[in-house]
Amino acid sequence: MSESKLKRVDLIFGEYSSAKYKVLADALKRSNEEILEDLMESGLRGRGGAGFPTGMKWKLAAEAPGKEKYVICNADEGEPGTFKDREILSRVPRKVFSGMAICGKVIGAQKGYVYLRGEYKFLLPELTRELEQYHDQIGKLGFDFPIEIKLGSGAYICGEESALFESMEGFRGEPRNKPPYPTTFGFMGKPTVINNVETFVNVVMIMRLGPIQFKLLGTSDSRGSKVFSVSGDTPIPGIYELELGMPLDRFVEEFGDGDTKAVQVGGASGFCVPRKKFRETVIGFEGVPTGGSMMLFNSSRSMYNVLHNYLNFFEEESCGQCTPCRVGCQQLRKGIVAVKKGEKKALYLDQLMKLAESMKITAKCGLGQSVANSFSSIVYNFKEEMIY
Repeated sequence: MSESKLKRVDLIFGEYSSAKYKVLADALKRSNEEILEDLMESGLRGRGGAGFPTGMKWKLAAEAPGKEKYVICNADEGEPGTFKDREILSRVPRKVFSGMAICGKVIGAQKGYVYLRGEYKFLLPELTRELEQYHDQIGKLGFDFPIEIKLGSGAYICGEESALFESMEGFRGEPRNKPPYPTTFGFMGKPTVINNVETFVNVVMIMRLGPIQFKLLGTSDSRGSKVFSVSGDTPIPGIYELELGMPLDRFVEEFGDGDTKAVQVGGASGFCVPRKKFRETVIGFEGVPTGGSMMLFNSSRSMYNVLHNYLNFFEEESCGQCTPCRVGCQQLRKGIVAVKKGEKKALYLDQLMKLAESMKITAKCGLGQSVANSFSSIVYNFKEEMIY
């Protein structure tokens, strides 16, 4: 392979000090206002995919009335093609716990929870051992912020924050109506900050490096680095931490097999970018955002089969609460099958595109709203593969 053209980073997994909780200890000595100011200055946006400014989320929760507040780490990593949170929790769980504790201090929360994907139960023994060390350490620091791990129920929909709250409270995992938002009405109806695993680790990076150095990575719209889960038709699949804001053509040059015809950015709920748009596409919030999944497909792959697989997944994982998603996922899948078999004319794909766009507007939560991303981008860019 030729020399890398991408700026690889080693901040998430890098070892900084033999004193494992030194960054947390230093942060606890600072005022809440100073920490919030650093987060706002850093430009950190949530790493789960939505990209809401982290500092603003914490500020809103800190200002919310009430003495009972919570911090939740969303480790329900169910997006197809995403496995970076698993790696973070396996290798540097203390950074996740430290980020949660810093958040707890800032917003005045009494407790934190890690909502761990059910399929990641094998991580529990090591996470429990690290939690014991964490609780011992914060006791020595005179800070009271217990963290507990709750196992998920194996449903993709529970990655949506309000459905996650419902699951934690012992109910069926279904999204709530918004507003109100979690910063005022979250877990148990109390102000809650919920962030992705990687987001909490980024907070620790900012506390260690300072916001100015953090901003040296990325672009004005996409600050910092990102952990990517690279899979598909690539000779070097795996986990890579790269600077945000990179052009997709450089990414493909680095990770492709020389015959990449499409990249699915952001998993099944993300966008499919064809070869002709690699050069103009930026991986970041100013271009195509991603929670971390990067799936590469070469010319041997049928994009019809890829789309059919995604629709099967969405149909299976829809909670069924709202009609646009419950019925829409089924009709989209049945529709492309009918066109492929010749039972419907090719023009029927245009009607399906309109249905997908309607789902984007009318579905209750991100599952139904995001189906249009992969459906429309694959059908538009690979229409001939939907027909023949």
